[in-house]
Amino acid sequence: MNYKTIGDLKVSALGVGCWAMGGTWNNILEIDSLDTVHKALDLGINFFDTAPIYGKGHSETVMGKALKGIPRDKVVIATKCGLPWHPETRKSRKDLSAESIFKEIDDSLRRLRVDHIDLYQVHWPDPNTPIQETAEALKEIQKQGKVRHIGVSNYSLDMTREMMKTVEVVSFQGLYNLIEQNPEHYHNIPLEYRAREEVLPFCRTNNMKYVPYSPLMQGLLTGAFNEKNNFDENDDRKANPKLNGEAFKVYYECAQKLKSLASQYDVSLAHLAIQWLVAQDDVGPVIAGAHHPSHVMHNVEFASKVLPEEALRKAENIVLESGVS
Repeated sequence: MNYKTIGDLKVSALGVGCWAMGGTWNNILEIDSLDTVHKALDLGINFFDTAPIYGKGHSETVMGKALKGIPRDKVVIATKCGLPWHPETRKSRKDLSAESIFKEIDDSLRRLRVDHIDLYQVHWPDPNTPIQETAEALKEIQKQGKVRHIGVSNYSLDMTREMMKTVEVVSFQGLYNLIEQNPEHYHNIPLEYRAREEVLPFCRTNNMKYVPYSPLMQGLLTGAFNEKNNFDENDDRKANPKLNGEAFKVYYECAQKLKSLASQYDVSLAHLAIQWLVAQDDVGPVIAGAHHPSHVMHNVEFASKVLPEEALRKAENIVLESGVS
C-alpha cells in the first residue's frame, strides 16, 4: 500500500468510505462491515471516513465495534459534523453552531469508542451560522485534544478561505471521480466548487489534500450497472438523478466506453477509475466505499497495480468527448 500525508498524518492512498456501513444501501450485514474493516487493516489501509449522518449514528457505531482492541495509532479516523437529526422525527438539519459541534464531537467519540478524531470535517455549509463561529468551535475542540486536524467538505473556496483565517484546514473533501470531474450538483444538491478546475490547484497552493468521495460514482464505475433498474426502493442511490431515468443514459454510455478501454489494458473499469485518482499528487486518500471484505481486496489491487499514463489520458479523452460532468 502506498501512503500520502494530510497534515502530520500518514494515510493510505486508498481509504474506506463508510457510508454503506450505515445501512443506506441494499442488504448490508453488520458482520460483513466488521470483517471489512479488519481486512482493510490487514491489507495496509489505515484511513476510514465516516459521518454521524450515515445511518443516523449506525456507521460510527459499527466502526467503534470494529476497532475494539485495535491500537489507536494503527488507524486514522475521519468523521464529520454539521448534519444533526431530531431524535424523534429523525429528520436532519444543517447546523454548524458551536453548541451543535460541542455536542456532536462528544457523540461521535462515544459511538466510535475513541478519545480523539484524527480528521474532523464540516460536512456541508450551514447558511445560518457564521463561519467564524464554526471555526472557533473547531479550534476549541482541537485545543481540548478531541480532534487532531480540521477539514472541510463541500465548501466553496471563499468559505474555506474564511475558515482558514481562524483555524488550520488540512483537507478538502468533495465529489470527484473520473466521470464527475467538475460536477455542479450531488443528488440535486448544488455544489459551490469545481473540483478539478478550482479546488485541486487551491489544495496544491495551500499544502492541503483533496479527499475525493464517490470515486466510483456510487457504483457506476464498477462497470456492473445495467441500463436501468439498478436499485430498489430502500437504496439511497435511487435519489441520484444521474443514475436514474433519462439523465442516466449519457453517464451509462460513457461508463461503457471506459469499460471497453479498461479491458484493452486487461483491468476492470473500477481499477482504471481508482488508478486515475491515486496517480494525482494533490489527491489524498481515495475513499472507496466497501461493506464486504472482497470489496477491499479488489480495491487494494486496483490502487496498487499502476497503469500506464497513456491509459489515464485516453480515459480523460473519453470523458471529455462524452460531455459529462
